[in-house]
Amino acid sequence: MWEVRVSTGADVGGNPTQLSRTVRGGQRDALRVAAELEVGPGRSSPASRNVSDVLDAWVEQNFDTWVASSARDQQSRVRSVKKDQISRIPLARLSVADVERWHTRMRKFGYKDAGIRNLHGVLRAALAQAERRGWVTNNVAAMARLRSSKVKQRSVMTVGDVRAVMAALRWTDEVDGQLTIDSSIEVVARGESAPRLRDAATKTANERTVTLDAETVEVNAALRSERAPYGPWMFALGPEMVTPDRIGWWWRRARKISGIDPKWRLHNMRHWSATVAIGQGHDVRTVAGRLGHANPAMTLRIYAHAFAAADQALAAGLGDFLRGKKE
Repeated sequence: MWEVRVSTGADVGGNPTQLSRTVRGGQRDALRVAAELEVGPGRSSPASRNVSDVLDAWVEQNFDTWVASSARDQQSRVRSVKKDQISRIPLARLSVADVERWHTRMRKFGYKDAGIRNLHGVLRAALAQAERRGWVTNNVAAMARLRSSKVKQRSVMTVGDVRAVMAALRWTDEVDGQLTIDSSIEVVARGESAPRLRDAATKTANERTVTLDAETVEVNAALRSERAPYGPWMFALGPEMVTPDRIGWWWRRARKISGIDPKWRLHNMRHWSATVAIGQGHDVRTVAGRLGHANPAMTLRIYAHAFAAADQALAAGLGDFLRGKKE
């Protein structure tokens, strides 16, 4: 094993900087890596770049691989990071302490845990790319500690709320009892006229299939036979796609007609289904598949509160078994 070090000049304070690589093999392998670091495209002095440069390079490298919604979100997060003084720190001087002080400033400005995690994730990804390119020797964002605030447990709609609002809003797409989610309606541009829309990939660019219950299949079949001749799009009577804003308006109307709490968003229906499914004891992988989570660990993190109800049911079942009520 060899450690190859190449000088990259000096930082803004005049301190020497260098690149370091660990090489497994013989001396010839180590010399080859040293030559690549000295003359190759990966060699760059940290003193010549700051955090803002790294963020720009990350967006440029990944922009073409993102779907439109992800590109919009990531660019917005990059702009938010650049508003802070951390973006002006040279890479050679960026430390774990700088990153953690940045977290503290964000909390003082009113950022919540989720927002801080999103911005931190952008910085961490950008620095990981910089590390691969040899611009930094360590990803300090990966080493920084993300603290979490104490928050109230996530609330969830009641079964009564869901039944009430479904009486006013019932329409979806299905084929033979299966709902296939493979695209999304996306707003490309807004202006004084109608917004420009397109049928785009989902946020994760993955396709998933969700099974519907028999009653929902029956209701949808009746609606489809009545409305499908007028156009191909769900929630629309005509050839044009319906805007997400319009669906939001329908939701608010249905919520008002049903009389449920106005705090509930359409997205809360998704949380309700996941919470109930986990509380009923369904396995996390199946629930994650319905939600479109690529990793069940995300489902575990978001819906940790739901496992309390499942644990209570488990405790009751074990108690019944010990008392001889179940075999």
